[in-house]
Amino acid sequence: MKFDREEHFFTGHFDDAIGSFAEDEKDHQSKGALPRRIALIGCFRPRQCGIATFTADVFDHLSAHAPHLQIDVYAMHNQPGQRLDKDAKQAIEECDIASYRDAAEAINVSGADAVWLQHEFGIFGGAAGDMILELVDRVAAPLIVTLHTVLAEPSPAQREVMDRLVARASKLVVMSDFGRTTLIDVYKAAPDQIALIEHGTPDRPFKEISSLRQEMELAHRPILSTFGLIGPGKGLETAIRALPAIIDQYPDILYRIVGATHPNLVAAEGEAYRNSLESLAESLGVADNIAWENRFLDNEELLDQIELCDIYLAPYPNLQQITSGTLAYAVALGRAVVSTPFVHARELLADDVGILLPGAQSEAISEAVLLLLGVPEERRSVQKRAYARGRRTAWNVIARQFASMIDEVAAASAIVPSRAYRGPALAGVWAMCDDVGMLQHAVHMVPDRSHGYCIDDNARALMLVHSLPPRAQEEAAARARAFASFVQHGWNADAKTFRNFMGYDRRWLEDAGSEDSNGRTLWALGHASTHAAAAEMRQWAAMMFDRTAEIAAGFKSPRAIAFAILGADERLESEPSHPGARKLIERGGAFLCALWKAARRPGWDWFEPGLAYDNARLAEALVRAGRRLPSLPHEEAGLAALDWLATFQTSAMGYFRSVGSQSFTREGEALPFDQQPLEAWATVAACGTAFTLTGQAIWRKHAETAFAWFLGQNDRGLPLGDIKSGRCFDGLTPRGVNLNSGAESILAFHLAYRTMADIFWHESAPDHATLTKLVQLPVYAD
Repeated sequence: MKFDREEHFFTGHFDDAIGSFAEDEKDHQSKGALPRRIALIGCFRPRQCGIATFTADVFDHLSAHAPHLQIDVYAMHNQPGQRLDKDAKQAIEECDIASYRDAAEAINVSGADAVWLQHEFGIFGGAAGDMILELVDRVAAPLIVTLHTVLAEPSPAQREVMDRLVARASKLVVMSDFGRTTLIDVYKAAPDQIALIEHGTPDRPFKEISSLRQEMELAHRPILSTFGLIGPGKGLETAIRALPAIIDQYPDILYRIVGATHPNLVAAEGEAYRNSLESLAESLGVADNIAWENRFLDNEELLDQIELCDIYLAPYPNLQQITSGTLAYAVALGRAVVSTPFVHARELLADDVGILLPGAQSEAISEAVLLLLGVPEERRSVQKRAYARGRRTAWNVIARQFASMIDEVAAASAIVPSRAYRGPALAGVWAMCDDVGMLQHAVHMVPDRSHGYCIDDNARALMLVHSLPPRAQEEAAARARAFASFVQHGWNADAKTFRNFMGYDRRWLEDAGSEDSNGRTLWALGHASTHAAAAEMRQWAAMMFDRTAEIAAGFKSPRAIAFAILGADERLESEPSHPGARKLIERGGAFLCALWKAARRPGWDWFEPGLAYDNARLAEALVRAGRRLPSLPHEEAGLAALDWLATFQTSAMGYFRSVGSQSFTREGEALPFDQQPLEAWATVAACGTAFTLTGQAIWRKHAETAFAWFLGQNDRGLPLGDIKSGRCFDGLTPRGVNLNSGAESILAFHLAYRTMADIFWHESAPDHATLTKLVQLPVYAD
């Protein structure tokens, strides 16, 4: 049979293929978009693999079409001494765990607005590439993950990595609908967390016949091709076995297998696999009809080579493969494609864009190829449909989709506060209360009775009501009695300790609470002994403090000791000569000062090897101890520790970033999530104490920064505290806010506001200028 070919090629696009995809270049320039800094992580040139090509394409095309994005490339290296490309900022060594941590620190310091990870199993160190989690857990900016593989049946190690990525990512990018549905069905990802953005492709004029044919003296030979790194997953054996039937009708057919053997395969077995393919071709008598291009091609040469062929073969045996860059390229360049029905091919070749085989069978390949060679009109129709389909994935189109997604993920509101307000509505506090006291937890805004009550929250609530201005005291009086009653009932006289947890049925769930809860209760009693509006309440609190303060002598927890110091300091405000309170401060101050001296090291000026919760209270307690004991250097030590902590918890962008709860059990670690309202309040209060004692403006700045965290100046640009309702979300997570609104969070918001109002705003409502300076995000007016 004669191979019929029209001797012409199109130098322009198919007019009817362009459609709505042709846009003026000026629309590509992201005019008016806010500048963004992006940390792009993946393999990168000069490394030779598909992920490196993709990452380089992303960098090049985003740089061209979205100039408002500054892109820092963190390139994965898998060999010692590997060259770092001029466009890359920093290398990450595949099997060096410290390298991942260093990259995370560099990204945080850079002030990146988003982190974009190209994920593929096999390019990161550790079990199933779990070393990448060392970086992912440490970066504070929103995380975008492009998943180049989404396994429907992962191994346990792969499942663990995927679950962590899904939980951590603000946006998951897939290139197929199969990937999207698998993320939802298998990994329980939220649908709105997923962006389907197809693999980008070149935007070249269509050529039916490449001019390269003349140079290679292939002008009249029908050419089949398969491209990419060679390995068993390519299905080349199946394609080679299809050749005899094709050669019977087209003896001059040429099958060009273009690409180097995969480097990992070469490292494991040399060229044994390629040699086996050559032996197979020899045994079938088709060796003269195969041309091998055993090298890695740069992008432009790869495109030239794809244009050289009439039919592109994708005989992949793995029908779950969700991405193939070379398949996408072949379609975009208008090649007639014959493919096994793997996931990406089923979606990309739908609507007769190419020929989908029923499976990976040689006979099916030969039949499809013979059809396209024997019926030129059909081949040209397939090419035209393929080229039209490719306009939807042209890199200029995909780059704009990526830029839009990045802007969406990185964007934070920029709304100037509407007007002054008089503080968070107390309704948010009262909504969590009943005649017993304050309930611990809530499901969204609804109190959760199943978790009952705790003395921690009722002690904090007691401090709040005694911190309110005179105009609110009448409203709070009855609540104060309920909180005081809860604290009083919590005292276990037999065990000489406070209980903590109580069920909704009013039964205590334990005989003794933790040291920290006992210390916090002493703090609340000392505070009430000085600040309660009613004399009777002050007398009661003084009596309870004096009766129970002896428990502090046995404390070993640094935080329990700090809370007790804070309570004793408050007790001395109303009775300066109180011997028990002074003794408690002397003992506790000496303990904390010794702890600080023993634990501090270069770059870590803190009391402990790691950071946990309520951190600033340690420094605040030592500062207050120094105020009561001026002959000792406690105040200087406490201020030094607080200065280190406040600086450590200020991001490169200047907003508050507390240590996250995920790092509470990690010595020397400071992971950014989940961030808790308790930490912001502790920092506001400690800086308020430092400002009162020193008058230094730096402490006001740190306090304002920490309070602005509640209003949206944080790593996700989202407000946690709602002035109008008086509620506060339970924390800041990698993907936004924890929508629950429990007692601890609500009280932390209100108490932080009270410090700002009493110390920095002197009880008057902050004016518009103060709020505008404080935060450029929503502040809800009364």
